[in-house]
Amino acid sequence: MLYIALAILCFLGMFFLLPDTFSTTGKLMMSIIIFGIILWSLEPIPIGLTALILLLFMLIFNVADSSIIFSGFASPATFLIVAGMMLAAAVNETTLIKRMTYEVLKRWGNSSKGLVGSIIIVQQIQAFFIPSTAVRSALMLPVSSMIIDTIDAKPGSNLRKMIMLGVAFGGVISGTAVMTAAIGNILTVELLNRFAGINITYLQWFYYTFPLWLILIPSIWYLLLKIFPLPKEQQYYPLIRKEMEARLNEIGPVNKREIRCLLILFFIVGLWLTEPLHGMHPSIPALIGVVLMTLPKIGIAAWEPIVKIDYNTVLLLSVTLSIGYTFVDSGATHTISHYLSVDWFVTLLQNPFITIIVVILTAQLFHKLISNVSTAVVTLVPIMISVATNAGLDPLIVGFTTGLTCLFGFILIVESMPNVLAHSTGMISQNDFLKPGLYATLITIIATVFIASTWWRWIGLI
Repeated sequence: MLYIALAILCFLGMFFLLPDTFSTTGKLMMSIIIFGIILWSLEPIPIGLTALILLLFMLIFNVADSSIIFSGFASPATFLIVAGMMLAAAVNETTLIKRMTYEVLKRWGNSSKGLVGSIIIVQQIQAFFIPSTAVRSALMLPVSSMIIDTIDAKPGSNLRKMIMLGVAFGGVISGTAVMTAAIGNILTVELLNRFAGINITYLQWFYYTFPLWLILIPSIWYLLLKIFPLPKEQQYYPLIRKEMEARLNEIGPVNKREIRCLLILFFIVGLWLTEPLHGMHPSIPALIGVVLMTLPKIGIAAWEPIVKIDYNTVLLLSVTLSIGYTFVDSGATHTISHYLSVDWFVTLLQNPFITIIVVILTAQLFHKLISNVSTAVVTLVPIMISVATNAGLDPLIVGFTTGLTCLFGFILIVESMPNVLAHSTGMISQNDFLKPGLYATLITIIATVFIASTWWRWIGLI
């Protein structure tokens, strides 16, 4: 009740303390957002319930037309996430993901370098097929716990911390290059389309970001090995290979369901990659995949378990999209961007590389204050698009960089779902995130600036 009381107090404080340059609806939207931020960060109630309360607030206070307030539920992005969760559930009905994970660990998991690399790489592979960082990390946690038991990694040891942070940080960066791999990416694309008329395809997102992704994977791997040094006797694990072989024998040879599953997944990814040819929104191939995976004879899973998805996530995404749309409609975005569009700031942004640095630092700071990725994206991206328009800049690079940077949350547990899930095991504390998280954040900032000054300049993005 204390956290709820704090949220109410902040709601009232925001409404009455904001200057009169904000309209009444703008003040209400800012108050609703700060109310949601506190409840989503502290989680005194489920995130889905918080989302529903915010939806009701927007409707009761009549901050916009009801069609705008409900529009998040009709967004293709919402159906993409719903289909993605159903696809993940269907794939999990087979032994495909387990087989892939066991094979990778069997081959490379017998040393500390190979083990951490395997934990990170498996999640990068999953990113092409499972559109949720939370689901990917959740699939890795049982395997990681089994590894910790097998190699007897003691509580509080560097080995245990390295493995669990491998799950968390590997999950965070797995959303970098695949547009459908993270809710923040999907929201960014949706907001750019809605407020700037810019459409980014699946292939374009990959084209823009894959060099950054290729830098982050080995960088995060090397960081964890250096931050958590191990004595020589803890660097090799011959039992891992035996355990993985036993697990593979247990699930048996590759079966027809796995083959059908893999073919359907490749078909979906093929449709995503060829979006410029057929023009289908990424949600459509995902929904086609759900149908194929659940059809009798063709499919791999029964319908009933597949529809048992996490509606907290559905409500979170839909309502945060509605908040983003209503936030702009209320005029709050325009007012905030007006404050930011002072002469010295606009002049500063005329240099494209300084613009990238300012946007990255702003997004990182904003994400620390607003821990929920979805809320950070739907609040900040429209503001930065408006600022870019006022400054005469290309809203694509500004909005895109803002959304991309909001993915990278390493320092605080609440900054990303992989962090939350790793922490929820009780094997790692918030204090364990601080030093590696700070270095990981610096790596992503430097890497993004480097890619902007090279790759993005070469391909004409800036």
